[in-house]
Amino acid sequence: MNLSLNRPAYPILAILFLASFFPVLGQDGAGALPLSNSPYKVGERLTYIISYSSFSSAAHVQVQVLSRGNFGGRDAIQLQGQVKTTELINVALIALNNDYTTFIDPRTGLPFRSQQVTRDAISSSESFHDFSQTTGDPAGQKQATIPGTFDFLSVFYRLRSLPLTNGSKYTLKVWTETEEYQIELRVTGNEVVRTNIGNFNSIATEVRVSSSSQTYKIKARFSEDDRHVPVLLTAKVRGGEIRAELAGSMFVEPPPAPAATPTAQPAPTPRPAAPETPPAHVENWPFTVGEELNYRVFLGDSNAPAGTATFQVRGRSRYFERDGLLLTVKAQTTGTVARLFLANDEIKTYVDPKALLPYRTELNLVEGKRRKNQTLTINQDTGAATTSGGQRISIPIGTHDYLSFFYALRTFNLAPQRRNAISILIEDAPKTLVITALKREMIGLGQQTLPAIPLTLTTPEDPQNDKYQLRIWVSDDRRRLPLRITANTELGPIRADLIILPTVSQ
Repeated sequence: MNLSLNRPAYPILAILFLASFFPVLGQDGAGALPLSNSPYKVGERLTYIISYSSFSSAAHVQVQVLSRGNFGGRDAIQLQGQVKTTELINVALIALNNDYTTFIDPRTGLPFRSQQVTRDAISSSESFHDFSQTTGDPAGQKQATIPGTFDFLSVFYRLRSLPLTNGSKYTLKVWTETEEYQIELRVTGNEVVRTNIGNFNSIATEVRVSSSSQTYKIKARFSEDDRHVPVLLTAKVRGGEIRAELAGSMFVEPPPAPAATPTAQPAPTPRPAAPETPPAHVENWPFTVGEELNYRVFLGDSNAPAGTATFQVRGRSRYFERDGLLLTVKAQTTGTVARLFLANDEIKTYVDPKALLPYRTELNLVEGKRRKNQTLTINQDTGAATTSGGQRISIPIGTHDYLSFFYALRTFNLAPQRRNAISILIEDAPKTLVITALKREMIGLGQQTLPAIPLTLTTPEDPQNDKYQLRIWVSDDRRRLPLRITANTELGPIRADLIILPTVSQ
């Protein structure tokens, strides 16, 4: 298929957009149907990989509950979404790199203001829309028909808040700048779905999306828990099948203050080019540039150190033609253990300062007779990592390496019983890593007893998903310092304890 970028490709764009945002395609009324708060937890971030026909990674979509606060003089939840096609689709079909922001009423899930920044291969534009909602009389409404008008982002969350009981049916109306859609969602049963994040017991639904000119049918699968996370969506279109598959689910700490109150609609203006130097402001990291964490490593029950490890945030600058944050770790065996087994590893990772996702990883590993000297160039837009030897590794978009994960973990919402899932590169292959926060406890570290949150790290794709019994205890404060790391290895139980707490203020 060879479509010019200037040729209208709206049917493909619409399906791509629907497949990525319509996991939430049912609508609910202001008073006719219950509204669960579970899908609206601030900090939830979901990432999807979109495949189309023979393109295994055509686009990626990210949706997030960004904040809750006073917007425009009213209580509101701020939702954000991004749709971005990969490089191959940009050339072959259509180039998209769009951002969406919607402010919704927490009581009804209905939007009252939306903002879109759309970009293609030639230009970009920004638009705003204010919704004037008429909720009607709930007593005069059929329970499955929800009054009001949604946009794609708000409807994603509103459907998740519905009961989704077997046999139920919901209808709603969705507004876009070009057309209005009537949507009917029907719950058909239950099934097990396998995704990049593992297997899910899911609620199966069928969605019919109709406008004055076209009709689409989508199969959507939601997790059976109270969050009703859309884990898989499929739609058959001319030219193949579109699949939107969950690739990442995590909770990140909310920003310290809500975003600015939306103002009156400005005239559209061209988007400025990216600056050539890093921005002067500092992101809301739980760490600072220059932070150094030092660990002593112990084997078994021995109190004699077997090794050391040092993690450091080296600097914020422009690395390899882009804004980046340099992270490093050095680990080595010491003393008697070093005479029996010499290990001297060093990893450097360059990450995007906002998402903390790596774009370049340098490994220099010496472990006994094993040597590994490798550089990985990671393209998070196309879902590919290329080794210095030319090997191409397909990865889910949003994949971490060992080092970036160590720091990104500290930005997650780690409240007890919370689960986060990410993709991580392990020995040149992507694995799903599920991080589960357990009940708070006190741990002894040197001469101190500190409150900590224990975390379990498992890989659901493996037959023995907890084979190494990897555990991390993080400090129960804003910094989320990794205080202790334990695992079972071929050498036996291993433990790494933090020995030098940085003097940066808490």
